Amino acid sequence: MKRLAYQKLLEWKVNLARKPIILQGARQVGKTWLVKQFAATEYKKLVYINFEQNREIHLLFEGNLNPKRIVFELELYYGSKINTQETLIFFDEIQACQKALTSLKYFQEDNESYHIIAAGSLLGVSIGKTSSFPVGKVNFLPVYPMNFFEFLMAADEDILVDFLWQKNDFQNIPEAIHEKLNKYLKIYLFVGGMPEAIQTYIDTKDMAEVRKVQNEILWAYENDFSKYTTKAQSVKNKELWDSLPAQISKEKKKFKYSDIKKGARTSMYEQSIEWLKQAGVIHVSYQLSTPKLPLNGHYDTAKFKIYLLDTGLLGAKMNLSASIIIDHDKLFIEVNGAFVESFAAAEIAQNNHTNLCYWTSEGVAEVDFIYQFKDQLYPIEIKSGTSKTMTSLRLYHDKFQPPYILRASPRNFIVKNEFVNIPLYALNQLEKYLNLLSLPKP
Repeated sequence: MKRLAYQKLLEWKVNLARKPIILQGARQVGKTWLVKQFAATEYKKLVYINFEQNREIHLLFEGNLNPKRIVFELELYYGSKINTQETLIFFDEIQACQKALTSLKYFQEDNESYHIIAAGSLLGVSIGKTSSFPVGKVNFLPVYPMNFFEFLMAADEDILVDFLWQKNDFQNIPEAIHEKLNKYLKIYLFVGGMPEAIQTYIDTKDMAEVRKVQNEILWAYENDFSKYTTKAQSVKNKELWDSLPAQISKEKKKFKYSDIKKGARTSMYEQSIEWLKQAGVIHVSYQLSTPKLPLNGHYDTAKFKIYLLDTGLLGAKMNLSASIIIDHDKLFIEVNGAFVESFAAAEIAQNNHTNLCYWTSEGVAEVDFIYQFKDQLYPIEIKSGTSKTMTSLRLYHDKFQPPYILRASPRNFIVKNEFVNIPLYALNQLEKYLNLLSLPKP
């Protein structure tokens, strides 16, 4: 399978200011596979160390953290010479060995310029617990579930992806191609972007088998609740986690602690939200008190929405029948558009790697996402159907006068005065289209 993050690793490799790079992302998003593929293609040799599986290797990091000593002992341990330019050293599940995490600082300062990649499924959680993290001494690369374009490439639709990548206008896509993309999108909403789930779909076309994979991933996530935190905290993490399908499927998706259980308060669960966020399994979108820059200066942190990282896992968590995929229209409108809005949250999060945000005029209007591009704020409404009503967008436009108001929906490309519709399947190219909108008109 092709991953778009591969290009980022290539850029890292040739960068003269290269530092050890940490891949961050939830379990099962494909970090290990990506690095091994990268090593097989771009290096002569890979030194692979999994700190969860091999506890013995921890002993090599118990002495001083001089890189030359560590590399020399790794050579002795593996019986193989490590060449700085031809060997990739991969520290996998590095959160299981604090000293290895700390050693990245010294590798960065060493003149030998070793090529080192580290990865960890719960690094965000681990980093928050340590004061010896190598701040400023590492590069970061977020790794997410496979997005819709990566799903298309896995389905051998590279020509279709190339067509979308090369498209640099708002002209309608031919209707037959548009419908083909929408059908693929509906399948993607069910399968999701976890690489094993996608591979299972490609190999079998059996949705029941895909669901088995999704349930196994959910089980692994829940196992982490008890494995990497205290018993009391793991119970709260699980309670919050189990409330998310109901929270997401509500017509008004604002998170309510009382939906977890009666009497629940912020102080009881805010740590759980942060834990799940740092573990990479949720996206948090904050309500804006007012849509002004800087956005994070106007978050109302008491009001927010939570989305799962992947629509396939959302469907499995909701225990929705695989037969839903047969009724394509039903999948788009199921549970108040939860799938489509969650899809949009994941695609948008991959674009900006920061917190999401939305705007509401209590009881009157709500705009699903406010997106900053350059120095402009763009309101984006997500629609699962083809309705042409846009009360909330119009109200936002009248109040704040943005240059454009945007909708992502199953409809084709549309530009009409200040209104722009982008097909849902093109949402991961949002910044390309915002850049086109920002160019001077001929």
